[in-house]
Amino acid sequence: MPEQRRGFILGLVAYLFWGLVPLYWKLISTSGAVELLAHRILWSLVTIVALVLVRRRSGQVRALLADPRRRWPLIAGAVLITVNWGGYIWSVNNDRIIEASLGYFITPLFTVLLGVIFLKERLRAVQWVAVAIAFLAVAGMTIENGRPPWVALILTFSFGFYGLAKKQADAGAIEGMAIESAVVAPLALVAVLVLGFQGESTVTHHGLGYLLLVLGTGPLTAIPLLLFGAAATRISMTTLGLLNYLTPVMQFLLGVAVFHEKMSPMRWAGFGLVWLALAIFTADGFARLRRTSRLEPVTVSG
Repeated sequence: MPEQRRGFILGLVAYLFWGLVPLYWKLISTSGAVELLAHRILWSLVTIVALVLVRRRSGQVRALLADPRRRWPLIAGAVLITVNWGGYIWSVNNDRIIEASLGYFITPLFTVLLGVIFLKERLRAVQWVAVAIAFLAVAGMTIENGRPPWVALILTFSFGFYGLAKKQADAGAIEGMAIESAVVAPLALVAVLVLGFQGESTVTHHGLGYLLLVLGTGPLTAIPLLLFGAAATRISMTTLGLLNYLTPVMQFLLGVAVFHEKMSPMRWAGFGLVWLALAIFTADGFARLRRTSRLEPVTVSG
C-alpha cells in the first residue's frame, strides 16, 4: 500500500476514534479534570513503554533524544498535547462538548494556516475565503457571549501546533509518543501524589470498574495518537486538515442529541458559518485531488 494512502487510512481511524471519546470521559466525569489528566498521562506512558519494549524501539528512542532538531519539537509537542488533553477533559466535565467541537471544527483551517506560515504551503483564493468565514463565525460567537470561545480556541491552537510539531519532528509514532509522555509524566506523578496527600483523590472511591476505566485512559489515549503520529509523517498538513473535521461532527452530534447542551440562534449561525467554510475548503481540496490524479502519468508494467 502506498505510504500516502496508508497515512490517510491511519488518520481517518484516529479521528473517528476521537469522535467517540466524549462517551468514555463522561463515564469518569465524577473525578476532576486535573486528576484525570494526570492519570491519563501516566497510564499513557505505561502503555507506550510496553509498546517500545515489545517492538524493540528503545534504540530509536535514544536516537531521537540525541538529535536536537527532532527532540525539541517532540518536547514542544508534549506540552501542547497536555494542554489539549486538559482542556478537552475540562470541557466534557463542564458540559462544554459543543464548544469543544467548535475548536476541532476550526482546527483544519488553522492547520492549513500553519502550513502556509511555517511550511511554505500555499493557499488558493477559495481557501482564504473559507478561513475568513470561519474568523467571522468566531467573532460572532465572541460578541454574543461577551467573551471569546476560550475552550474552542485553546483546543484549536494546541492541537494545530501539535500537528506541526509532529510534522517537524518526523519521528516514528511509538518513539515520538514515548518521549512526549516521558516529558510530562513527572508533573503528572506530582499531581497524583499531591491530590492523594490532600485527600482529594477520587479514582479509587467508586469501585473497581471505575478504577479500571481510569486505567483504560492509557490505551484510549495511546492508540489514536499513535495512529495520528503515523499519519502526520505520511500526508500533508492540508490532508490532515481535511480529515480533522470528522471528529467535531461526531462530538457536536453527541453534545446536541445525547447530552442536550444548549444551542442559541447565534450559536447555530456561528456553527453554520464554520460548516460553510469547511464545505468550501473541503470541496476545493477534493477538486484539487481529482485534478492532480488526472495529471499523474500512467505507468505500464510489462
